[in-house]
Amino acid sequence: MPKINHLVIMAGGVGSRFWPMSTADNPKQFIDVLGVGKSLLQLTVERFETICEPSHVWVVTNQKYVDTVREQLPSVPPGNILCEPCRRNTAPCIAYVSWKIKSQDPKANIVVSPSDHVVMDVTEFRRVVNDCLKFTSETDAIVTLGMKPSRPETGYGYIQADLTTSSLRNKEIFRVDSFREKPDLQTAQQYIQKNNYFWNAGIFIWNVNTIVNAFRVYQPSMSKVFESLLPIYGTEKEQAEIDRLFPECENISVDYAIMEKAEEIFVCPADFGWSDLGTWGSLLAQTKKDLYGNSCIGNDINLFETHNCMIHTVQEKKVVIQGLDGYIVAENDDTLLICKLSEEQRIKQFSGQD
Repeated sequence: MPKINHLVIMAGGVGSRFWPMSTADNPKQFIDVLGVGKSLLQLTVERFETICEPSHVWVVTNQKYVDTVREQLPSVPPGNILCEPCRRNTAPCIAYVSWKIKSQDPKANIVVSPSDHVVMDVTEFRRVVNDCLKFTSETDAIVTLGMKPSRPETGYGYIQADLTTSSLRNKEIFRVDSFREKPDLQTAQQYIQKNNYFWNAGIFIWNVNTIVNAFRVYQPSMSKVFESLLPIYGTEKEQAEIDRLFPECENISVDYAIMEKAEEIFVCPADFGWSDLGTWGSLLAQTKKDLYGNSCIGNDINLFETHNCMIHTVQEKKVVIQGLDGYIVAENDDTLLICKLSEEQRIKQFSGQD
C-alpha cells in the first residue's frame, strides 16, 4: 500500500516587513502580495494540489489567525488547523504536527513548507517535490530543498552539499555537508563562486517515522511532550493540553534541533523561481517589470520618467507617479509609504513599529 502524502504549512509568523500592506495583525501570508486575487497562503496550498489531497493538508498557526486560515482555506478540514498557544520557533511546531499526523497515519509521507514564499515555476516545483517524496517513502532520509543561488544573498541561510556522489535512488539528491548561517556579503560572494552552496528554502520532506525518531534521539524532552499526548489527539482535551504543555518546549528552530544533528540528511538542488519575499526589493525582483524596471501591482497606475520602482497600490482608483528612481510606493487602508528601496531596512523605524 503506497504511503499517503501529507502537507504541513507553517503559518504562525507575524512578519510585517511589507508594511503598510502587512502588519502583525494581518501578516504577509494572508495578503494578496502579488496582486493575483489570492493570498500567499492560498498560493502555497494551490501549488501542492496534485501532490496532496485537501484532507491531508495541515496548517499550524497562531490562535488569532485561525479564523483567517479557515476563511482562506475552506477545503482544509477544521481539525487540520492546529493552534499554537505561543511562538516557540519551528521545532515544537513540527514536532506537534508530526505526532498528530502519526496518530492518524503511522506511515505518512510529509512535506513541510512555509506559508509565505513564492514559486514561479510550479510545474518544476511539483516534479521536484514528488521525486523527493518518493525518495523519503523508500528510505529513512530527511531531505531539504536547496535553491540554486542567483546572487550573493545575505538574507538566507545556505546548505553546503557534497556533489561528488549522488544518492543511489535519485541522481538529483546529495548528502548535506553542513548548514551555514546567513553570511556577510564577502562570504556570500565566496559561496556563489562555488557550485555546491544552495539557499536554504526551509522546505523539508520526510517520512513521519523518520522525523519522530529524530526528535526522540536529538530532542528527547520535546518528544516526550508530544508522545505523551498520543491518547488525546483528536479529542476535546487536545487543545487544553497543548495550551498547557507547548509553552514548556524550548524555543528552537528545526534546523538547530534536528537538521544540524541528524546523519541521514540530504539536499535536492532545485531551480523553480523561489523567493521568501522577505523584502519589497525581493518582490520587485520576482515580479514582471516594464521597460524601465518598474513593477506595478494595482489597477490604474500611470508612471512618467520613473525607473526601478516597486509600486503596490491595489486599493487606489488611480495612481500617477513622476520622476522617481529606486523607490517603494505602497498603500493600505489609511497609510501611504514612499521610501527609497535602498532604505527599506528602516521601514520599521519609519512606521513606528520599532
